[in-house]
Amino acid sequence: MIGRLILGDQLNPQHSWFYKIEPDTVCYYFIESVEELTYAPHHRQKMLGFLGAMRQFASQLAQAGHRVRYQEIAKKISDIPSFLVAEKTAGRVSRWEIQEPDEYRLDQALSPIVDHVVSSEHFLTDRHAVARHFKGKKTYLMESFYRQMRKDSGILMDGDQPCGGKWNYDADNRQPWPKGHQAPTSPFFSHDLSELDLELDEAGLARWGESRADAFPWPLCREEAMEVLEAFVAQRLSHFGPYQDALVEHQPFLYHSLLSFALNTKMLHPQEVIEAAEAAYRSSQVPLNSAEGFIRQILGWREFVRGIYWAEMPGYGDENFFDHQATLPTWFYTGKTKMRCVAQAVQQSLNHAYAHHIQRLMVTGNLALLLGSDPNEVDKWYLGIYIDALEWVEQPNTRGMSQYAD
Repeated sequence: MIGRLILGDQLNPQHSWFYKIEPDTVCYYFIESVEELTYAPHHRQKMLGFLGAMRQFASQLAQAGHRVRYQEIAKKISDIPSFLVAEKTAGRVSRWEIQEPDEYRLDQALSPIVDHVVSSEHFLTDRHAVARHFKGKKTYLMESFYRQMRKDSGILMDGDQPCGGKWNYDADNRQPWPKGHQAPTSPFFSHDLSELDLELDEAGLARWGESRADAFPWPLCREEAMEVLEAFVAQRLSHFGPYQDALVEHQPFLYHSLLSFALNTKMLHPQEVIEAAEAAYRSSQVPLNSAEGFIRQILGWREFVRGIYWAEMPGYGDENFFDHQATLPTWFYTGKTKMRCVAQAVQQSLNHAYAHHIQRLMVTGNLALLLGSDPNEVDKWYLGIYIDALEWVEQPNTRGMSQYAD
C-alpha cells in the first residue's frame, strides 16, 4: 500500500494526487500529532482551525472514494516521522509519498523517511526562485522581485508596462480612517467544534485565547474559502488600498481580506485570488491602487518571504543581530497592559487569532524590538497566536522585518 501523507497546511482538493481514485493501492494519511500542536504555545482557535479543516478534508476525500486513515489527537501520537516509520515497519505501508513541506523543520525530519516527494502545486515560484533572482547581490529587495513577477506573469500589465504607468501605489494607500466610518460586516461562519475542543482538553493541550468553539468563525473547506474570497472582492477590495494601514478601535477587520488562513492551508490557490482581484480592476469594480496594493501582498510579498526563508535556512532561525535576550513580557499572552494600542492589538489577537499587518509589525513587533526581546520568544509568540502563522511566512516577517535580527 502506498501511503500519502497530508499535512495540516496541504488541504488542496485540486491537487493532482486526487485526480485518480485508487483505494486498493493508495491510502491518504492525516495525523493529529502532539508535536505539531506544541512546538509553540498555540492559540486554541489555531488548533481548532487546522484540525477542523483537516477532518473536513479527510471526510471529503473518503466520500469521493479515496482510502483515508485518520489519526485523531486522542491517540496522542507524539510526532509524524516516528508514526511513518512505525507504519512501514508494521507492513501497513510499503512506500511513503509526501508533498513538499513548507517548513524546514518538517522537511528535514521527513526527507530521510519518505520514498517520493512531489510539489504541493500551490506557490507561484519554487523554493529557490528568490535565491536565484538575487544571486550575487548583497541584499534582498522585494520591489525588484515583485516587478519581475509582474513582468513574468503579465499580472496588472498593459503590454510591457505596468497598468496606470506605475508599479506601486503605496502613496495612495495611507489614508486616515474617516471619523464614524464603519467597515462592512466580515464574512464569518458558525461551526460547532465543541467536541473537538473537548478532545483537545482531554489530550492535555493547553488553552490560550478564545476558542469560539461553539461558533467557530473561520472557513474549514475550499467552498467556504471561496465564499470569503468572493465577499472580499465584492464588498471590501475597493477600499482595501486607502485604509490597509489604518488602526481603528473596536473594528478588528476593516477592509482586509481575511484570506490568509485559507491560503496558507492551501484551500485557495494564490493564482485564483490574484486573478479575482485583477478581474475586478479590469471590469472597473475596484480602483487600481486597491487592486495593486492587494495583489502585491500575494504576488510579491508572500512569494518573496517564502524565498528568503528557504534561501536562509537553517541558520535563519538563529539570527540575533542585536543579541537581544530579554524575556517577552507576560502581557503579550494576556493583553493586560495600560498601553492602549498594544492592549487592543493583543486582546484582539487573543479574541480572534487575527491581527492585520500594521498591528503585527508596527505595534507588537516594534515594541518587542524596543524591549530587546529574544527573537526566539518573539518567533514562538507569532507562530502560536495567529491562525494563519506558519514558520515560512512568520519567521522572515518577525525575525527579519520586525526584529531586524538578520
